[in-house]
Amino acid sequence: MEKSVLIEVKNSVAYIKLNRPAKFNSFNREMALLLQKTLDDCIRNDEVRALVLMGEGKAFCAGQDLGEVTNTDQNPGFKKILEEHYNPIITRIRNIEKPVIAAVNGVAAGAGANIALACDIVVASERASFIQAFSKIGLIPDSAGTFFLPRLIGFQRASALAMLGDKVDAIEAERMGMIYTYYSSETFDLEVDKLARQLAQMPTKALAFTKKALNKSMQNSLEEQLALESEYQIASAQTLDYKEGVTAFVEKRKPVFKGE
Repeated sequence: MEKSVLIEVKNSVAYIKLNRPAKFNSFNREMALLLQKTLDDCIRNDEVRALVLMGEGKAFCAGQDLGEVTNTDQNPGFKKILEEHYNPIITRIRNIEKPVIAAVNGVAAGAGANIALACDIVVASERASFIQAFSKIGLIPDSAGTFFLPRLIGFQRASALAMLGDKVDAIEAERMGMIYTYYSSETFDLEVDKLARQLAQMPTKALAFTKKALNKSMQNSLEEQLALESEYQIASAQTLDYKEGVTAFVEKRKPVFKGE
């Protein structure tokens, strides 16, 4: 039986694929726990300098597999689903000191949409869509949807999308600032690969400090953020990649960063 999460590492990029296409890559317990393990493996693997999260088949991820929560024998309950499945996935994505791209190839609904929005860079195929589907079944947005969505698109739009559950296509998602950009379905895979390889060739430690600073900016005051920037900038200036970047600039050549 094929695994519900697949991973391939090439050119210093970990391509992580949600692999339940018959269920539109909706999460069950097995897939949620396996994704956590896969992210942990990427944290420990020094070869990996960037990650891409994608879905197999027509969908990115349809959120929770409702068949699991309506099965009286297998239903783990919402407390376990949130505390053991989705919340640990979100915290891993935000805390991993490597850039994470969400490559949204199709529908991203419910927790699937919010896991994508928690990534560092979200790109989508023109045929993709994003749906805060929770209200349609009497639930609230989880997987940090109430945290990231208003910060990305503003309170009013986030409130409307969370309550109404409207479908947002890739073009509109880019326009409102929900995602970075979208690509044609024909060039999507090539563009995602190009972006991922670009990130994997950049100064990894500086990107990690950038990510940590952005995380802290969610609650820091201006003074606290300025102090943090100073701390991280001083640390970045001690890296070999900084020395390489400056040397390459002076020598008028392209830098070769090693993530050190």
